[in-house]
Amino acid sequence: MLTIDDIRTALDKQSHRPAEFKAHYTQAAVAMILADGEADEANSNASELEVCFIRRAERIGDPWSGQVAFPGGRAGPEDADAHAVAERETWEEIGLTLAENHRVGPLPIRPIDRADLRESMTLSPFVYYVDQETRNTAFARIPEEVAHVFWVPITHLFDEAAVTELEHPIAETLSTFPGILFGDHVIWGLTLRVIDSFAEITERTLPALKGSNW
Repeated sequence: MLTIDDIRTALDKQSHRPAEFKAHYTQAAVAMILADGEADEANSNASELEVCFIRRAERIGDPWSGQVAFPGGRAGPEDADAHAVAERETWEEIGLTLAENHRVGPLPIRPIDRADLRESMTLSPFVYYVDQETRNTAFARIPEEVAHVFWVPITHLFDEAAVTELEHPIAETLSTFPGILFGDHVIWGLTLRVIDSFAEITERTLPALKGSNW
């Protein structure tokens, strides 16, 4: 079972850093927030890490309308660095306060370059770890932006049985993308790419992208 100590050790070995920061809307950051789940009945001393996801509200003109994502968003003029973007956006979207002591480490930056976006963007993802009290504060604070907040056991992300596909139009062309099914939610797209970075750093294979050319 992957532990927070395993994750800290793996991230500490990495040399990557967030993108050079300018408070500009073409830069964005997200928070991959980890927390302990409920201990199972068979072993009350063991609890599995879970990951926080949001499902974005469906909005006309939003290229990520209705999609599953990590809390986060674009930089604003008040943001001092990429951490500040992820932490401000997390508070605004799900009411969860992330502090410096919650930071575990950065994941590799990702380009956001889609045909339906006016300009390419740069994404800086960060891993955080919070306690139960902080975890329990998460809710869909702005329903117009976030429809749902949910937590997924980290082992589910690596479950072969959870692999699925999703059809989605990009620039008016319908394409098929790999994904991870969790209940009624499909984790795919850029969020799946960030999870793949996490998997590679923790020396795991993500079944949803195994053998995929996407």
